[in-house]
Amino acid sequence: MDRETLLDLFRRSGALLEGHFRLSSGLHSSGYLQCALILQHPAHAMALGGALANHVRALRPVTVLSPALGGLIIGHEVARALGARAIFAERHDGVLTLRRGFTLTETERVLVVEDVVTTGGSTRETMQVARAAGAQVVGAASIVDRSGGTSGQALDVPLFSLLEISLPTYDPDRCPLCADRIPIAKPGSRPVVVSEEERR
Repeated sequence: MDRETLLDLFRRSGALLEGHFRLSSGLHSSGYLQCALILQHPAHAMALGGALANHVRALRPVTVLSPALGGLIIGHEVARALGARAIFAERHDGVLTLRRGFTLTETERVLVVEDVVTTGGSTRETMQVARAAGAQVVGAASIVDRSGGTSGQALDVPLFSLLEISLPTYDPDRCPLCADRIPIAKPGSRPVVVSEEERR
């Protein structure tokens, strides 16, 4: 699956959004890639999962760990294509953790899979969940790296993404969209409180 094919899939699915968005990282942006609109179609999810699996197969992961909620579907599809186990971490009292009886052992080779990586913050947090359990994180993967490739430099494992794209991001206190009073939206899966100033 090449870049143009994937971008076309985003466009046809209505998943490439323009406006004023607050990202899970807290940064603001004029562009948003809503992978859920693609992953709602099982055939697309399976194709994307298979494409990512082809990139990471040499890492020999036995378990795919994804952060809930955004990484659940693509993590499951990558695991299916690899013949691996699929589990997820979720927030409890604001901390990402393993729940629902999920466990990891010291012998497990873990691949962290997300839908979109921006700063790499949630990827690092998910990696820490695996390492705290004693597992070995062998790599990370995402459908989209919206940093244009820079977020992977902050990780100490290889990051594989099907699409690297640079979309502008702004610190909230220096956001030109806020200055123009363009209404802000938070379309992601992680709950974020939008301040009164951002609403104005």
